[in-house]
Amino acid sequence: MKNNEIKRTIRRETLQKRDAIAKNLKAEKDISIMQRIIMLPEFSVAKTILFYASFRSEADTMDMIKLSLHLGKLAVLPRVCKKENILKLYEIKNMDELARGYMWILEPSVDEARLRKLSDIDLVIIPGAAYDTHGNRLGYGAAYYDKLLATMGKKILIIAPAYEEQIVEKIPAEPHDIKVDKIITDKRVIECV
Repeated sequence: MKNNEIKRTIRRETLQKRDAIAKNLKAEKDISIMQRIIMLPEFSVAKTILFYASFRSEADTMDMIKLSLHLGKLAVLPRVCKKENILKLYEIKNMDELARGYMWILEPSVDEARLRKLSDIDLVIIPGAAYDTHGNRLGYGAAYYDKLLATMGKKILIIAPAYEEQIVEKIPAEPHDIKVDKIITDKRVIECV
């Protein structure tokens, strides 16, 4: 089996497991993940955080975004720019500034004055379908985050909130794939080496 086939299989199986988590259990897991993230020293010191707006069965980020805004942190979220096939980053001041965009995902609906650069970010919280304990991440196939994070000038800590159901033994990695530094699950903090 080729790497792409292996990735497709892992993505399909992991997303099926994630989608199968019961709503009440998912809510408990989301609280555990959020508590672990906000207890991280890196979260405490971060002034500007790049979040994703959780979608479908992803680990929930909405309460984390609200809490960050309440704590006076700058919350930045991506907007898909289909024309250029990239993510553009925008600061939001409240949750009302999010509107349905690409694939019906919530995106910042603010003007260009709120555009931010990756170099403005202190901490990245990234979505994904599956992860291994070495920090290899399997996204959804569009490589938006890999393209964005490949432009990193300075080292920025990358954290992946995930359910235990999303942790797999090994994900085949390509040279262009960006690894995550920590995976925060409902059960543990995985320091990726």
